[in-house]
Amino acid sequence: MGRVRGKVAFITGAARGQGRSHAVRLAEEGADIIAVDICKNIDSLKYSLATPEDLKETVRLVEATGRRIVAVEADVREPTQLKAALERGIGGLDRLDIVVAQAGIIGQKSDHKLQAWSDVIGTNLLGVINAIQAALPHLNEGASIVATGSTAAMMVVRPMEQAGTDPGGAAYMIAKQMLSEYMHELSTNLAPLNIRANVVHPTNCNTPMLQSEPMYRSFRPDLEKPTRQDAEPVFARQQAMPIPYIEPVDIANAVLFLASDEARYITGMQLRVDAGGYLKWYGYHV
Repeated sequence: MGRVRGKVAFITGAARGQGRSHAVRLAEEGADIIAVDICKNIDSLKYSLATPEDLKETVRLVEATGRRIVAVEADVREPTQLKAALERGIGGLDRLDIVVAQAGIIGQKSDHKLQAWSDVIGTNLLGVINAIQAALPHLNEGASIVATGSTAAMMVVRPMEQAGTDPGGAAYMIAKQMLSEYMHELSTNLAPLNIRANVVHPTNCNTPMLQSEPMYRSFRPDLEKPTRQDAEPVFARQQAMPIPYIEPVDIANAVLFLASDEARYITGMQLRVDAGGYLKWYGYHV
């Protein structure tokens, strides 16, 4: 216990899924939390996002650990909203030590293809940059930044004939690739200041984004209306280890490690938590 005691963590996408798991796990180890989430749907997406009630549940779970939390509804695509949310949190908790840029969406199978591209790039790439840019003026020596990438960033192979068929889905992979490069350069420039920046790359993770109609259709394109039961056996093809997906806590444990002083000399890392998914893909494509 207490691996991040006395620290304050700013987490985007904190209302449910991985973001909630990060908030609770860091709180269990002593951190106070600034939690941000959009808490409303985005029209171009084919699945529902978190609700205000979800964010309230994150608050309840964090407070149950005995830690403090400031929760704010804000859209990571809007720098002004994000800056105001962070400043509100710092005003209540007095400091900032950890940034977890978690908020992410997927725009697969959208009926609004180009808008889905824009929304995914705006959230998964620019939203990460916005969160970090808002936080940088408040960070001091010893701070840690962790961004959520995806093993998909390392597996981009698309035949030319598929180009333009699903821009919202492609945007997810492109955003995660660009995020990885951004974090590499950021870590290089922050290292002399003793501020660390790393990326965690999950494989399939058991969250509402994975358990959604557009994801089922992506994994089972042979079916008109695939269900979870149809898709889950195919989820397992993504990993070298014989599992369909990992759990949010598996990523939260990696985030906790990177945020803690145990990782005080780890920066610029692209850490895969993927049950060997990259190894499997690499073996197929060398």
